[in-house]
Amino acid sequence: MTYQEKNRFYRYLHANRQGMTAFQVMVRETDLWISAEKKLEKEALEAVLNCRRQLEAYIAARPEFLRSLVPIEDDPFAPPLVRCMLHAATNAGVGPMASVAGAIAQEVALALKPSSSSVIVENGGDCYLDLQEETRVGIFAGPSSPFTGRIALRFTPDRFPLGVCTSSGTIGHSLSFGKADAVTTVSRNAALADAAATTLGNLVKNAEDIPGALETAPSIPFLDGALIIVNDKIGLWGNLELVPL
Repeated sequence: MTYQEKNRFYRYLHANRQGMTAFQVMVRETDLWISAEKKLEKEALEAVLNCRRQLEAYIAARPEFLRSLVPIEDDPFAPPLVRCMLHAATNAGVGPMASVAGAIAQEVALALKPSSSSVIVENGGDCYLDLQEETRVGIFAGPSSPFTGRIALRFTPDRFPLGVCTSSGTIGHSLSFGKADAVTTVSRNAALADAAATTLGNLVKNAEDIPGALETAPSIPFLDGALIIVNDKIGLWGNLELVPL
């Protein structure tokens, strides 16, 4: 098992989900782990390539889309994926690339939906889930966290489709100016959830910052809930149900 596989062990936790099959699709930096009712690798690859074409062409024409750490002006002529990211960034108050993992996960899941009534697309810990049954999403806050492997968010079937995204200032490769072990956000829009996780994560330098970040969460449009973990402290806001594993 490679270093990357070891650090994405959580993928294998839903690899054998009953009635579904799991597979990986990779195109350069894009690395997806997908569960569907059948192997849809060709369809998923086509969707990923479509996403990357939209992004790469737009970045070539408008380089600030890639570099900016703050929202940039909307562009009504941008391709659909890019517009989704622009809107998510504006609502969350961050740069558009803060929403890229969630946006791609959602776009690929939507492309597969006609061929599979249930779909999970995970993109570097950011997920889009469209399921027909109650589901628990475990929280990973690093190997030393007292919460890792012990708690999960429970979602009833009426909550789907749903984006569940996580940002961390202590693990992984995502850019964060904070020090939270995990900031997990939930929204019907996975791009918005991804961007919001970055926004809230940037506010948390220590455990004392958790209440302030949770007070900010309701001001982010379309955000359903947020969970923040720093060391042995945890905070929760919104329409979320925390359960033990």
